[in-house]
Amino acid sequence: MTMLTPRTPAKLAPPGRGRRERKAAELEARTRLVGERLAGISAGPGVRALQDVDASANGLTHAEAALRLERHGPNAVAQERAPHWLVQLGKAYWNPFIAVLVFLAAVMYWQDPGDPGVIILSVMVGVSGLLRFWQEFRSGRAADALKKLVTTTCAVQRRAGSGSAPTTFEVPMDQVVPGDMVKLAAGDLIPADLRLITSKDLMVSQAALSGESLPVAKADTRPVDLGQQESSDPVEADNLCLMGTSVTSGTATGVVVATGSDTYFGSMAGSLVGERPQTNFDNGVRKVSFLLIRFMLVMVPVVFMVNGLTKGDWDEAFLFGIAVAVGLTPEMLPMVVSANLARGAVAMSKRKVVVKRLNAIQNLGAMDVLCTDKTGTLTEDRIVLDRYLDVHGDEDGEVLEYGYLNAHFQTGLRNLMDQAVIDRVDEAEEVVVDARFSMVDEIPFDFARRRMSVVLSRNSLVAGPGRAEHIMITKGAVEEVLDLCTHMTDRGQKVELTAQLRRHVTGIAEENNRRGLRVLAVATRTVCTPRDTYTVADEDQLTLVGFLAFLDPPKADAARALQGLADKGIAVKVVTGDNELVAARVCADVGIDVGHVVPGSETDALDDTALRALAARTTVFAKVNPVQKARIVRALQADGHTVGFLGDGINDAAALRDADVGISVDTAVDIAKESADIILLEKDLTVLEQGVVQGRTTFGNTIKYIKMTASSNFGNVFSVLVASAFIPFQPMLAIMLLLQNLVYDIAQLATPWDRMDEEYLRKPRNWDAKGIFRFMVTIGPVSSVFDISMFLIMWHVFGANSEASQSLFQSGWFIEGLLSQTLVVHMIRTRKIPFIQSRASWPVMVMTVLAVLTGLYLPFSPLAPSLGFVALPASYFPWLIGVLLAYCTLTQLVKTWYIRKFNTWL
Repeated sequence: MTMLTPRTPAKLAPPGRGRRERKAAELEARTRLVGERLAGISAGPGVRALQDVDASANGLTHAEAALRLERHGPNAVAQERAPHWLVQLGKAYWNPFIAVLVFLAAVMYWQDPGDPGVIILSVMVGVSGLLRFWQEFRSGRAADALKKLVTTTCAVQRRAGSGSAPTTFEVPMDQVVPGDMVKLAAGDLIPADLRLITSKDLMVSQAALSGESLPVAKADTRPVDLGQQESSDPVEADNLCLMGTSVTSGTATGVVVATGSDTYFGSMAGSLVGERPQTNFDNGVRKVSFLLIRFMLVMVPVVFMVNGLTKGDWDEAFLFGIAVAVGLTPEMLPMVVSANLARGAVAMSKRKVVVKRLNAIQNLGAMDVLCTDKTGTLTEDRIVLDRYLDVHGDEDGEVLEYGYLNAHFQTGLRNLMDQAVIDRVDEAEEVVVDARFSMVDEIPFDFARRRMSVVLSRNSLVAGPGRAEHIMITKGAVEEVLDLCTHMTDRGQKVELTAQLRRHVTGIAEENNRRGLRVLAVATRTVCTPRDTYTVADEDQLTLVGFLAFLDPPKADAARALQGLADKGIAVKVVTGDNELVAARVCADVGIDVGHVVPGSETDALDDTALRALAARTTVFAKVNPVQKARIVRALQADGHTVGFLGDGINDAAALRDADVGISVDTAVDIAKESADIILLEKDLTVLEQGVVQGRTTFGNTIKYIKMTASSNFGNVFSVLVASAFIPFQPMLAIMLLLQNLVYDIAQLATPWDRMDEEYLRKPRNWDAKGIFRFMVTIGPVSSVFDISMFLIMWHVFGANSEASQSLFQSGWFIEGLLSQTLVVHMIRTRKIPFIQSRASWPVMVMTVLAVLTGLYLPFSPLAPSLGFVALPASYFPWLIGVLLAYCTLTQLVKTWYIRKFNTWL
């Protein structure tokens, strides 16, 4: 991936950025306090932990549990709840354009309750808000359907009374209370923060909290343990199990020391509930909205004054000014945006993507930086045997065979690496056990030795007559196994393991560790005096055979998906809680230019300015905690980037919330799904690439509408000013302006179904209020040139130059104005030559034809007299065709110049 070029940041932070910083500080402080408390519990003896929560090793009584549930509340973390539908409906109408239209409708009603313009404006406002409300309401309900806990009950030891024997019950997790004794086994979700009282061979997956792909070993604990050395990070404490993690193997009993919002998980979740920060989309809409409103506030008084002074009828001038205000207001913008987003949401749902917040679709299209975790996104989220090496680092089938025999014959619960060895052999069919060996004894794995051994006997065909011998195969951590080895196998020969050779084989293991692989050593011992039972003392005088190296492998399509995102102008940054070596290896395998991997601790010493510079040039961040992830996201945003974040753990929730578009998966923890804007039903970057294209299409069609409407309306108002200054009557009646605007806007409702040119979709797109204003004042006057031409034609050719013939003048300009507005859609929708190099979609074509036919029909319809129209002579239409052709030609010439000058169009 290429280094990011910082964009010019805004002088002022976007609204909400201060709130975002305060939220981050609150999260950091609350998490630190909870972490310090847990660290103290971890450092003290188990007996004191029981005393601190007033608990017994036999568990609480049912009565005590009920009182504590009432005192502490349910064991649930804070979650955002969807507002009542009435609140959602109100928010759907909270829009500056709608506010303007409501105000104008109220003024028109005050002037004349029977004015048909009031009905027109009311329809515009009602349909726009209802469409947006319904789509967001449906999306919210679909997202709620994804909120499912992996496990809803847990095993708790309780007593009927103070003298009763303890019994284990399955209780709902939200009813667990401080002091409960929880029983853990493989597959259990840990329901609260626990201090382990007893544990055996316990392995816990902490990926949701730390991002580490491999399970973490917890210490074998006894009731009389004295605690451990205090750690600043409770996730690393080997006698604590935290809410949100899960058991992969082993058994344990732990006392609940915190529930709900008091847990480490809950401390982060509680700080994430509340008002969300303003995103790139929100800021863009706000800027564009107020740009157009400010322009309207300037132009409308000017039109009012010019008409009042030149015509002398101030009441008519007032009504005409209101009509001009409506004409300058892109009143269908909320509806077009909602229709665009709704269409995008439907299209993405067909690709297994649930859109929780409609605005996220456009943010996805504008995204130019994607921060993602590693596990499950770039990797398959499973452990595989990557290589089996001899003592020189070369692949050796004998090492695989011994590793397989050790994993195959053990009777204890196999861990993920044992299963990976078996799966590798089963896939390749490289080792066949047959009847060559039979099981004699086993020395199980424990966390003190960090190894396990099996003892096998060779059958007579293998060992030969009279050679009954046993072979011990030991597999485990490199340091522990090497300490027991006196020899090694060197190309089939058994040689003494000298100090020099010991350094050599240690270097082989370390080299593979640096490549991000988890390495185990395999050693053997031939026992010439067989017996029936073996002990740990027999794990001695071993011969090192080689190494097994494991990896969470990259997804087969990850490199292609990353290249696809790069081709779309999106830089991918990996922000993971896993260690530097693993992160660097995986990123390199999928084609990411890793460079210098920055650990999260390094960011803590940097101020915001320094972090912005670091974030711009860094591709991979490792060992990153939740607060650091959110800071990295904000640093990239401060550099002017639109940032997406893909994650699924509690450690990702703060970053998901701060990002312009937060992306999670349906298997994520609840708080991550709560914080996300988009939920993937498959954790796949290819799905994201398709979403980006959909987002850019949605954004492009929205910008089309804004630029077409703003430039066209500006041209109309400019024409009105010129006409008002020189013509002794109103150039068009207020009802005509409203009607023209309504027909044009209804035609534009097909815009969300238009296609975008392929070139437009190749890079991120963002809101540019200045660019919209520049487009409006450049392209708008082009239509005024031909409006004025039509004025002159109607005045001189058709003699519509007095108040008696004003209806003819107004009818002629109405048709020309509506048709030019409608046809310019095809000129503006593409930077290419319309109809030849780029054609609109069929819905747009159909609506264009209907708008043209409506405009041509109205002056001849039965409604014409009531609307102020008169029928036009047949000689009018050749002039109309000539004006429209000249208009399209000049617009294309101006477009060509504009693109060369500013290197942009939409």
